[in-house]
Amino acid sequence: MSNPSDTAVTPELLRGWGLPDPGESKKSRGDVVVVGGSRRSPGAVFLAGEAALRVGAGRLAVVVPTSIDGRLGVVMPEAAVHSLPEDADAQIGGAPKEALEAADAVLLGPGFDDPDQTRATLLAVARLGLRCLILDAFALGILRSVDRSTLPRDLVLSPNKDEAAILLGREADEGDEPDLLEIAQRYDAVVNCYGHVVTPSGESWRISAGGPGLGTSGSGDVLAGAIAGFAARGVPPARAAVWGSWAHARAGDRLTDTEGIGFLARDLPRELTRAVAEVTRG
Repeated sequence: MSNPSDTAVTPELLRGWGLPDPGESKKSRGDVVVVGGSRRSPGAVFLAGEAALRVGAGRLAVVVPTSIDGRLGVVMPEAAVHSLPEDADAQIGGAPKEALEAADAVLLGPGFDDPDQTRATLLAVARLGLRCLILDAFALGILRSVDRSTLPRDLVLSPNKDEAAILLGREADEGDEPDLLEIAQRYDAVVNCYGHVVTPSGESWRISAGGPGLGTSGSGDVLAGAIAGFAARGVPPARAAVWGSWAHARAGDRLTDTEGIGFLARDLPRELTRAVAEVTRG
């Protein structure tokens, strides 16, 4: 159920907010880095990275375990591919460090499947003084064990309902909406969960688009990548979460209209570009 204080997100609202001037080169649209991946889920990084580019981010780099870096280099010709240290507790140096330090937005979590590795990587990445950090998937599962002061000021969390319950330290109750304001205030972060975006100060927005077709494997990776892409472009964190959630939902609606239920997460990124164009072209 929507909260009466929620602001409904419409194309008119987004058009009023606008987007930063894209400039004349990829450098002017921001750098985004996606950190994640595993042997079991190498595709999550691909989905998130493509989504970031599809909403207009200028340059993409991915930082992944050495077990999958060769494969991603083949399927992601638009991305610079870097390897994480073999020792998860080691400091990140060289080219990966330079990419992370230069990034306008960093997304961490898609495809990770080991809690200890995820926590060690998050701490190592956070030490590099990031500008904006978006956390998704396994990175949300370990966040309760991380000191908030070690993370950047601009922090966005993109949990599903199970991950929201973990952040609250509670059991997920079927049908009940998690208290996103409590999460936002506890972690001093913008929170996006199923089209509901909340800030620590209590601002909130609701996206009513989307539908059951978005409940497919990899859809959340696309969503997190879209948020990171808007953040990299220079959109403030809360608005980046709103823009990303709306574009993701609208992409789902477009695919439902043309394909019906059963589209894949890999079908979503291309529709993100078209969804954003619906707003920017008026």
